[in-house]
Amino acid sequence: MGENVLTNEEILLGLPGYQITGITLRSGEVRISVRYSGPKSCPHCQSQRQRSKGWYQRLVRHQNLGLRHSRLELTARKWQCLDCGRQFRQRLPGILPGQHATESFREAVFRQHLDGINRSRVGKREKIGAATVERHFRHGLQRHFSEKHSLRCPPILGIDEHFFTRRKGFATTLCDLKNHTIYDVVLGRSEAALEAYFQRLQGKDQVRIVCMDLSSTYRALVKKHFPKARIVADRFHVIRLINHHFLACWRDIDPAASKSRGLVFLMRRHRRNLKPEQKTKLQLYLDAHPALAVIYRFKQHLCYLLLKKHRNRGQCMRLIPQLLTAVDQLRNAHLPQLVQLGETLHSWNEEIATMWRFTRNNGITEGFHNKMETITRQAYGFRNFENYRLRVKVLCG
Repeated sequence: MGENVLTNEEILLGLPGYQITGITLRSGEVRISVRYSGPKSCPHCQSQRQRSKGWYQRLVRHQNLGLRHSRLELTARKWQCLDCGRQFRQRLPGILPGQHATESFREAVFRQHLDGINRSRVGKREKIGAATVERHFRHGLQRHFSEKHSLRCPPILGIDEHFFTRRKGFATTLCDLKNHTIYDVVLGRSEAALEAYFQRLQGKDQVRIVCMDLSSTYRALVKKHFPKARIVADRFHVIRLINHHFLACWRDIDPAASKSRGLVFLMRRHRRNLKPEQKTKLQLYLDAHPALAVIYRFKQHLCYLLLKKHRNRGQCMRLIPQLLTAVDQLRNAHLPQLVQLGETLHSWNEEIATMWRFTRNNGITEGFHNKMETITRQAYGFRNFENYRLRVKVLCG
């Protein structure tokens, strides 16, 4: 295999097309005198025919050499294009126009701040202001965001909400469940707040599966903007909803016992996960309350039914009647909490039944929410949503 042959200047500077003319040490800072001799072209018409109009110099900050700060004393030409007649200064690779630092130095500052070193500490270390550190960091975020952000929607999408700030409320997370990355973060969770965003999304026809909790707002948006997508209810939220209504019904039947933390723990867990002594304790309590025992067994049967995974089409067709029967029994119950649960499951029966066929869930999105909370704590909170969105997209993308 061939190896890339680099000049000494390229190895030392990390920039192509420069010639080192001198190196000096001034007050503990390395000054490297360089001259650019790379290819030249007119930035307006891309012509290669120019006339020299003299030289100009620039002093820019460069990445550190060991423990010493370094600056480049650049010398480059001014040109006049012979085709379009315009004058311009030589464009320098690795240094953006109007910047006083090379891209390698700005990237080094970006990575230090990204690793958790605060702005003031990075500024003191590099002898620059905290505001300059923030500008370099935001520039790095925007560059990485533009590299990673795709305008086209992923085929398997997860939608969930999370809390942003007390002033601005909640934000909506769009997660690429296939590649385990955050696709985007949008401020707001209402239909009015998200309507404009979903209208300008590209590739909505390619979305095949959308996983979400039991939110009527998200369901309405998905049915409107993703016509070819199948909605899959998140299994965790469905099981949690069942447990919530069951515990509320238990509080109505036996308020005193429902305050016991030990019994609450036994009631919430799946029976197959209980130890033998825990099963015995729970059975003694249920024997003393026969009506509650019937409700408990029904809840366990419904949860086990919804926990089934990796079922094919034929198996799903055999499970659907069991689900519809259980939902009808809830709707015909005489307890308000169970009736309300039955109505909710009835309105979401199609999305819940889809869980058996498609095993995708929003557990990946919930995991990213934990990471996003860590990002917020490290930054001591965010007031600008765009800064928060950029950082989440880069770190979770």
